[in-house]
Amino acid sequence: QVQLVESGGGLVQPGGSLRLSCAASGRTFSTYGWFRQAPGKEREFVAAIRLSIGRLDYADSVKGRFTISRDNAKNTVYLQMNSLKPEDTAVYYCAARILPRVDLKYDYWGQGTQVTVSS
Repeated sequence: QVQLVESGGGLVQPGGSLRLSCAASGRTFSTYGWFRQAPGKEREFVAAIRLSIGRLDYADSVKGRFTISRDNAKNTVYLQMNSLKPEDTAVYYCAARILPRVDLKYDYWGQGTQVTVSS
């Protein structure tokens, strides 16, 4: 059974840090991604890691502040978030792709975890 289980969300002050985790089970994937959605807004891309070539991609809004990584032994993907801003407040979703796709869609999604940046 394929499953993505997220954890690590919560409340943090502006300028603080938070690390999100996404534990994958059931199979292996070629790509892992993080997305977020704020109330009343569309879902947006945050970061992705492509395992075949070790490529990392980030949205311009989080470059230099967020880092995506993977622990192969635990089959877990992380999103380290530093220098957090109030505008980072959103529900964060982990996603995974089984094989490379021309449409760049993801095959599986986690349940989402709330991140709130506020003083």
